[in-house]
Amino acid sequence: MENTDTCQIKICGLTDPEQAAACADMGASAIGLVFYPKSRRCVHPDQAARISRALPQTVARIGVFVDEPVERIRKTAEKSGLTGVQLHGREGPEIVEELHNAGLFVIKGLYVQGEPSIADAAGYGADAYLVECAAGAMPGGNAMAWNWAEAADFGRSHPFILAGGLAPENAAEAIRAARPDGVDVSSAVEAAPGQKSISSVQAFIAAVKQCACTHPIRRIFYADTKPL
Repeated sequence: MENTDTCQIKICGLTDPEQAAACADMGASAIGLVFYPKSRRCVHPDQAARISRALPQTVARIGVFVDEPVERIRKTAEKSGLTGVQLHGREGPEIVEELHNAGLFVIKGLYVQGEPSIADAAGYGADAYLVECAAGAMPGGNAMAWNWAEAADFGRSHPFILAGGLAPENAAEAIRAARPDGVDVSSAVEAAPGQKSISSVQAFIAAVKQCACTHPIRRIFYADTKPL
């Protein structure tokens, strides 16, 4: 692990190689590619592969999956050039173990007001966790802000990424409240679903980088499959 003085940043829901490269150039640590068919940000593996090739090797490529079979996740990760996967459904610990056995870096999505809960983290053995509230109809934050301080205790013992309702104007507040290792943003920096507003991305990254953390930061995003 290594400590830095600012949170790592994941920009999620990219669909365009040029926009992904621009996010990386502005300082994103990771790019999130969604493979959930019901999402308006869903990408095909060939499209994801083009985005991966547009990114520098220092930026992680994280595939977001919801209740997909392990073999489909493994094949998609290989074809898309992913460096890690994020499980954002009701996947059990056995799925994390199978993906680890396939050599994949795994982030598991957990909720403070839903299932699977942050209380279940010990049984998962994931490399890191993405924590949000579980409000709204779709998996993910649904652009809803919540009481981020509810995640602070979790972060004392688990590496985690904070998500849900984050935006340029509240990023610093959320980081101070939750003390995460990383932050994840999608809809708040979009001009349309899957199409980022580069100025909004720039504002979000600047807000995060200007927020010096008083807590140790554990490195989550690697540009290969190296675990914590």
